[in-house]
Amino acid sequence: MEPHRRTANNGSAPNLNLAGVADPVSHLNGHRPAAMESGAFHAAAQRILTTVNTVIDGKSDAAKLALTVLLAQGHLLVEDVPGVGKTLLAKTLARTIDCTVNRIQFTPDLLPSDVTGVSIYNQASRLFEFRPGAVFANIVIGDEINRASAKTQSALLECMEEHQVTVDGTSYKLDEPFMVVATQNPIEMEGTYPLPEAQRDRFMARISMGYPDKDAEIEMLETHQAVSPLANVSPVVTAGDVAAMIATVQQVFVSGPVKEYTVSVGRATRESPLLRLGASPRSMLQLLRAAKATAALDGRDFVLPDDVGDVAEAVLAHRIILDRKAAGAGETPHSVLRGMLSRLPVPQAAAGQPDRAGAAAGSRNR
Repeated sequence: MEPHRRTANNGSAPNLNLAGVADPVSHLNGHRPAAMESGAFHAAAQRILTTVNTVIDGKSDAAKLALTVLLAQGHLLVEDVPGVGKTLLAKTLARTIDCTVNRIQFTPDLLPSDVTGVSIYNQASRLFEFRPGAVFANIVIGDEINRASAKTQSALLECMEEHQVTVDGTSYKLDEPFMVVATQNPIEMEGTYPLPEAQRDRFMARISMGYPDKDAEIEMLETHQAVSPLANVSPVVTAGDVAAMIATVQQVFVSGPVKEYTVSVGRATRESPLLRLGASPRSMLQLLRAAKATAALDGRDFVLPDDVGDVAEAVLAHRIILDRKAAGAGETPHSVLRGMLSRLPVPQAAAGQPDRAGAAAGSRNR
């Protein structure tokens, strides 16, 4: 486990008040941050993406999706074979933000208390003192998460959903913004513990890095031999900037027809004969949050149905389970979702709607 890297309030434990609840490490938890002006939002997003793309060659889509998940207040699962840059993407995104970062190397002997923290008896004061675990950071990188036991994996459930840790009956709030970026290798199954559905559902999106194209791989060989590509990465935004960007995303307008379209996508997965497990109601909330972040990154303050479609595979593919016959016929979660999206009617602007609501009900391409 890498130690905490803090920009303020250095120390291994969060400040605790008399009630035993963690006081905010930064001022961000003390009040609701104001939204960013659109120009500042776009400039900050471009700085982050430009920095990430200088390290991860040829993976601009993965970088944008990772930023989308961060701004939508979700968590990211990066799943692919070894050596394609899973951990590098997570570490680069973390380094672009001037905030606290912890990395946890998941292993079979990792304990839940290593993640969440533990209460230790202080003989001098004759009181139990809480020692925070590695999850107390703005960005937590979980490397090879499926190598830890199910008991240790479950320690992340409350952290990811409620942004708090409960130890010995006392709850401690986590810093904001808070994001878990986990990696796993889907090929090597020896000595691994597959993520249970309850935990997979906590991740807003799953992405696969894939192999770079020829030009990107040549560029990597030319630029990454002498020094680590992370050596020259420095923060380009602050935690306060990210909090303001998140507040901007929250204000993105969603029309009634777009909400209905989002629900239709979820219901289609539950009714499909090709699936034995469809998308959960939680996934519909996360799908819409990701669509709002996508709209904001595209420079709009309203959501289009295409925004929902753009992130649907990343948000839903890891939550659905194929029927055995469909899997035997060569179907994949991604192919099933693409087929559903192609058949679902896209809502159009209704007569008499306000301009922005009408625009939000339309589509970019149809």
